[in-house]
Amino acid sequence: MPGPTGGAPPAPLPPLPNIPLARGVTSPERGVWHVAFETGSEEIPAPRRAALLRIGGVLNTGSVGRVTVIAEVGSGDDLSTTRRLSLARARAVKDALVAGGLAETRIDLRPMGHRDAGQDIVAILAPTIARP
Repeated sequence: MPGPTGGAPPAPLPPLPNIPLARGVTSPERGVWHVAFETGSEEIPAPRRAALLRIGGVLNTGSVGRVTVIAEVGSGDDLSTTRRLSLARARAVKDALVAGGLAETRIDLRPMGHRDAGQDIVAILAPTIARP
């Protein structure tokens, strides 16, 4: 079956071990992690950062290809401010993944600013998960 761009289908995600997560970090499906942020903040609490370090280590040893980090801001009317905040959040998550062992050259950042979903969240997508 062809992939979404008409080429070969994506390679299946390699088996990834269970990763101990922290409150505020969820995995709604295999190879996807969501990190919650406090409204207006770009800071990652220590337990969430520890979970991101573990995720970075697992992605480093258990996958190949690019990891996508998609950052959203839950509210705000100023496009410039929400884009800057979402970029700061994406960079903070990237820094934690790199500290966990994932090569920074494998990480793509997508700061989305404020989206209709209204979530203060950063999503991490493993390499073979379909990109939105």
